[in-house]
Amino acid sequence: MTTNYSICLLPGDGIGPEIIAEGRKVLDAVGAKHGLSFTYSEALLGGCAIDATGTALPDETLAAAQASDAVLLAAVGGPKWDTTDPAKPRPEQGLLGIRKALGLYANLRPVRIFKALADASALKPEVIDGVDMLIVRELTGGLYFGRRERFYDEEGCGAGGAAGQRAYDTLEYSEYEIERIVRHAFDTARKRSCRVHSIDKANVLESSRLWREVAHRVAADYPDVEIVDMLVDNAAMQLINNPAQFDVAVTENMFGDILSDEASMLAGSLGMLASASLGDGVALYEPSHGSAPDIAGKGIANPLAQILSVEMMLRYSFDKSEAADDIARAVEAVLDEGWRTGDIKQVETPADKLIGTVQMGDLVVSHL
Repeated sequence: MTTNYSICLLPGDGIGPEIIAEGRKVLDAVGAKHGLSFTYSEALLGGCAIDATGTALPDETLAAAQASDAVLLAAVGGPKWDTTDPAKPRPEQGLLGIRKALGLYANLRPVRIFKALADASALKPEVIDGVDMLIVRELTGGLYFGRRERFYDEEGCGAGGAAGQRAYDTLEYSEYEIERIVRHAFDTARKRSCRVHSIDKANVLESSRLWREVAHRVAADYPDVEIVDMLVDNAAMQLINNPAQFDVAVTENMFGDILSDEASMLAGSLGMLASASLGDGVALYEPSHGSAPDIAGKGIANPLAQILSVEMMLRYSFDKSEAADDIARAVEAVLDEGWRTGDIKQVETPADKLIGTVQMGDLVVSHL
């Protein structure tokens, strides 16, 4: 008996349509193997939505996402829509908006080191040996959603104390927001190595002092899990100096955004970093990289982060661990054979092993 799931596809901008096609290809192939089928709807998000409707998150897109079993997003944004005018829509507003509307408070970003890509990392192989970490990022609070304003002040804001512009963003968290994400991290750590790094800036920020208090209150319910407090600036350094010390790292929205992009370099490329955004309802899966408009349409983008996001969707939304494991093994097999897109190309990569987006997707399918 075949089980059917409905998937809302959000190709977005730049390389988005190219890589999401490969994710869908792999999903259909693994589904055929495991008795799963998928019904797809496609909607606009980001810059393409601004062009078509004037808003980055149309009502129709949100309705399609809410009616699906899971959402698969590719990438949004690009210089075409860059603006500092607060009155104009930005593609990123669509991404933040859909996360908020779907109640997605936990972003999971696994950092895996594929042995075949050890030399593609910016760090020495011996430094990244044994790295297998999960960054758990809070998604609905902090600076990205706090009160903000830009205004003209008649005195003290311009050069020499003259009139000029002033702006502020508010970093705000409630106990509830902190507790639910920290508890999610501890529950996850129990299934891994029972160690949580709680990353904050408690030496400076009041919101971080609240974060640390709540984190330790939650930790008392998990005596089998070690908690390690770490300031965010030290965490940024330790990701480069000794990344293998991390198992599960939990942090607030902006810190998580920055640290997870830094951590992607351990794996050799942002093109290898998948993510899952989870909450109490429909979950969203996306690569952690951007829309790469400079290579859009050239057929050379790396689809593996998108494909690994499909793996996470099977694992977290549909509880199909065997199908998810098949995708992980297929990706590893392709890399072990030496196939590379340009972003993960190594010095010794032969010219005939350098492939494009579609070929990479085809090779993953061939190993399923």
